[in-house]
Amino acid sequence: MNAGRKVTTSQDMDRLLKRGVAEIIVEDEMRQLLLSGKQLRLKEGFDPSSPDIHLGHVVTLRKLRQFQEWGHQIVLIVADWTAQIGDPSGVNVTRPMLTIEQVKANARTYMEQFFKVVDKEKTEVRWQSEWFGGFDLGDVIRLTSKFTVAQFLAREDFNKRYSEGRPIALTEFLYPLLQAYDSVAVKADVEFGGTDQKFNFLVGRELQSMMGQRPQQCFMMPLLIGTDGALKMSKSLGNYIGVTEPPDDMYGKVMSLADSLIMLYFELLTDVPDAELEEFRQGLARETVNPMVLKKRLAREIVTLLYDADLAGEAEEHFTRVFQQREIPEEMPECRFSFQEVAASTAGSAASKAMRKSECDISHIIVRAGLAKSRSEASRLIAQGAVSVDGEKISASIAPIASGSVLRVGKRRFVKMIDTNNKK
Repeated sequence: MNAGRKVTTSQDMDRLLKRGVAEIIVEDEMRQLLLSGKQLRLKEGFDPSSPDIHLGHVVTLRKLRQFQEWGHQIVLIVADWTAQIGDPSGVNVTRPMLTIEQVKANARTYMEQFFKVVDKEKTEVRWQSEWFGGFDLGDVIRLTSKFTVAQFLAREDFNKRYSEGRPIALTEFLYPLLQAYDSVAVKADVEFGGTDQKFNFLVGRELQSMMGQRPQQCFMMPLLIGTDGALKMSKSLGNYIGVTEPPDDMYGKVMSLADSLIMLYFELLTDVPDAELEEFRQGLARETVNPMVLKKRLAREIVTLLYDADLAGEAEEHFTRVFQQREIPEEMPECRFSFQEVAASTAGSAASKAMRKSECDISHIIVRAGLAKSRSEASRLIAQGAVSVDGEKISASIAPIASGSVLRVGKRRFVKMIDTNNKK
């Protein structure tokens, strides 16, 4: 059996078990395992209903990478079997029923992003269908017989819905059981994930014990707050920073974070030493350090993690040039259209009747350029002062433009407007 490296210093132990960790069940047992020198099997599962991951996922991936550096084995489980079943209750929209082709495509993209952080050569990839593909009704009944309805109603979301009289499909009870059986199938020593997975992890721990295995440790990471500063990072909420976003965009989004998130992101997403983080924390509390300086350091660290130091430096130069010095970026997308047709498309409105030849309805162009979903959203952006043409903020939808004019929406989105009727 392969061995991991023994963790013998308190500093190394704290880095693994304290830095950026919400809860470990059972921490004393976890410490003994790390002291034993045994190579641990670290289970990380993912639902391939979506192909992309964001910085919220990176919190757990970074911790897995730390354990890899100590010689431990990651076991990545692709939940291909449950993804094909979907969630028939209709309550959980994040679990649509998928075809095997969709599952494979999503899994391929997910793993490309996963291995931006985790060492591919030290990762064992397992597909759920390896063990569930041969399951029959008898296997399912034997599995469900090991737990009671009362035990599952103790889960917070189930309990809340039950108390409110909202339906819970029997199928929904299967998901924690199937996730638990994954731990049995791969003989997991530790299962990693967010604090929202605590119930499922404990079911896995109990099922392993019932089936004669040593119960896994439950290693839970905090949920990363998204760019809105309020809710956990989520693609569905739009408050996320994706791991494959261009370096300039990634850097800019980190710079837009609320000051209150600076230390959380440093702790969960960087390797900046604890002593230095304490200096940052005290500096912010005493107002002796400019939060902008710390956010620049944070943005460099995150872009370097997912790309490299050179691209992080270029992203910082871009941010300084475009947002701090208010310069227009050298390259930007173009939106080509007939200025005359845009004016004609709103020919019935009072605003269009007041247009001069050089004027256009900017709200229409914002939608056409893909910078807003609707004219009403574009109008709100204009009213909020978030839109400018050639460096001048506009306060009304109708504004003069010329072929080559630069439209800016918000802090980071630019587009050059090109009149297709202009032959020059």
